[in-house]
Amino acid sequence: MKNLLESILVLLTAAPLIVRGQQPVYLDPAQPVEKRLDDLIPRLSLEEKASLLCTTAPAIERLKIPVMNGWNQSLHGVVWTRPTTMFPVNIGMAATWDTALIHDVAAAIADEARAVYNYWPTVTGRTEPGGNGQLVTVTESGERLRHNGLVYRSPVINIGRDPRWGRIHEAFGEDPYLTSRMTVAYVQGTQGDGAKYLKLAATLKHYAVNNQERDRTSLSAEVNERMLMEYWLPHFKAGIVEGHAQSIMSSYNALNGVPNAENKLLLTDILRTQWKFEGFVVPDSGAVARLVNSHKRYATIEEAAAKTILAGSDLDNQEYPAALPKAVAKGFLTEKDIDQSLRRVLRVRFRLGEFDPPEMVPYSKIPPSVIDSAAHRELAFRTARESIVLLANRDGFLPLDKSKIKTVAVIGPHADIALTGIGYTGLASKFVKPLEGIRNKVAPGTEVLYAQGSDILDAKNKDTSFAEAAAIAKKADVVIMYVGLNSQLEREGLDRTYLELPPIQEELIKTVYAANPRMAVVLLNGGPVAVKWEKDNVPAVIDMFYAGEEGGNAVADVLFGNYNPGGRLPYTVYESASQVPPMSEYDITKGFTYMYFEGRPVYPFGHGLSYTTFKYANLAISPKRITGSGQVTVRVDVQNTGSRAGDEVVQLYVHDTHASVKRPKEELRGLERISLKPGERKTVSFTLPAEKLAFYDVRQKAFAVEPGAFEALIGSSSEDIRTKGQFEVTTPGQWKN
Repeated sequence: MKNLLESILVLLTAAPLIVRGQQPVYLDPAQPVEKRLDDLIPRLSLEEKASLLCTTAPAIERLKIPVMNGWNQSLHGVVWTRPTTMFPVNIGMAATWDTALIHDVAAAIADEARAVYNYWPTVTGRTEPGGNGQLVTVTESGERLRHNGLVYRSPVINIGRDPRWGRIHEAFGEDPYLTSRMTVAYVQGTQGDGAKYLKLAATLKHYAVNNQERDRTSLSAEVNERMLMEYWLPHFKAGIVEGHAQSIMSSYNALNGVPNAENKLLLTDILRTQWKFEGFVVPDSGAVARLVNSHKRYATIEEAAAKTILAGSDLDNQEYPAALPKAVAKGFLTEKDIDQSLRRVLRVRFRLGEFDPPEMVPYSKIPPSVIDSAAHRELAFRTARESIVLLANRDGFLPLDKSKIKTVAVIGPHADIALTGIGYTGLASKFVKPLEGIRNKVAPGTEVLYAQGSDILDAKNKDTSFAEAAAIAKKADVVIMYVGLNSQLEREGLDRTYLELPPIQEELIKTVYAANPRMAVVLLNGGPVAVKWEKDNVPAVIDMFYAGEEGGNAVADVLFGNYNPGGRLPYTVYESASQVPPMSEYDITKGFTYMYFEGRPVYPFGHGLSYTTFKYANLAISPKRITGSGQVTVRVDVQNTGSRAGDEVVQLYVHDTHASVKRPKEELRGLERISLKPGERKTVSFTLPAEKLAFYDVRQKAFAVEPGAFEALIGSSSEDIRTKGQFEVTTPGQWKN
């Protein structure tokens, strides 16, 4: 009897305890998350554990574990069955250079996502499987209303090293510092500021060195250690260390021969050991299977799945539930390895409040009324206006004086289409096309003429179409041409082969210009468009990117002077693809980006004009000498010296004048967008720690700053430096990554 009692006691102390009438520890919201995880994981069978490492993890009713219900997208608005607010694409967000605004945009998108999550359980109808394993509710009217979960695969933060990259519109540009600032703002807005609960779980993607579409599922990006640390990873580090992103997606490609889904250097050594990441890693869709059929590393899916788990992956779209139990049986990994990944995934789900009563989770109270709300539409309008970049404005051609214009000719393949974005785009309840925006903003009685002129890549009945465009141009006081790119030229899976406008559009512009040179060209695009002829000849050129549901109104406001543009380019606009190295070259010191490009661009990184003027004065750098662990403060006065209120983006660059290794000509290290009334002056201050001056020293495996002189350069773009000064670092400094 004594031995029996002792055995029972051992079993009771070893297993999680459920007392009759008392809830288990893992369902107790008052308990710490780690203690709840300790209680839940041992209750699960191996097969149940594997099922929970799937993005569409099913419910486990006996343990009250809810369905995970897949992943969702929120690049510039929630992708859902019904309309949500559609903001400008991410490259347009980056063009605002306004991190506070982008935080608010991400917060608004996340509010709508939570509202969707809160809404669908209240819908009456039949629930059944939908696409990608997600559930849908079929309502009485027959609508298939998709259930959205709380893990969102945004933001895309891959760096825009190459202007031909087909997904450049999804990200934040070519500079790691600008991308870092946008990433942190976006992640913090997405996940909310709650101490206990997350609004959503943001997923940084695609980690790492994912920057071309051709052969992306099988290529190996060859990158030296210094370039990896200095250029390809800083923005990911910022998203994890500063933004506290709870999820990160590894990319299809390999890095130096090792596929990223099983890249221990990236997923464990850097991500978890150095950056202390506590969330979960998800390989890109199908990446585990591609270790077998694309990279051809393994003969079976069981071994491939095991290798990804052991390297640091945690959650997969489809392979893990079936493959992992078999992998354990074959000795490829242990159940303890699976427990580690499961802990990471469940930790995030606990923080999302999935296991707690809804009334305890503040975000569960966000109502459906925020979805596509008037307030969010106004925010989309503000973001679109702030994103617009005035590239050229010869002799003050813009803004147009509405009182003096009786006839406007609106021409071009983009003028009367709703270009919502390229991929991962939701629905807009009302999308303002460019032509509609002009009609909304012209003075009463103004005649607006329209001709398409051509399609994106060709023209049906070209002679007739061009003649029609030229004819209305001759009748008009001013011509506004909307031209650019679309998914035929840039998208996921397709890189561009040239940077200029399609030849048919170039020809159309020149034909119309010959008929009426009083012209403004407006670009709708994701990647940079080389418009050298337009810069040299056309009075005004504007870049509006893919500006979301209010883009048509926003750009019309800029054209007619209702809004003074303040956007800045987040990338370099080269003259042609021949000015940059091949896409297979991942070392930017060979001639990529404003930092190492030796030619003359059409428009430089950070460029953007205004309808007013700004004066920079009284640069102050203090102290003038610092140690390798110190910091300097850089201050400058900026005054609006024109007659209009406007925004200026003050940009701080640094340059190491005597580095022992090749360093950038200049490197962005501070930015601030300020609004100034006519005559108003503000002092802008930047804190510049020595760590921001460092390069990666491959010998020491650390970032290092060397003693010597540094320049601080402040201006309105990377080429429009208004004032500069020097300071000195007196002793070396060193920082681990």
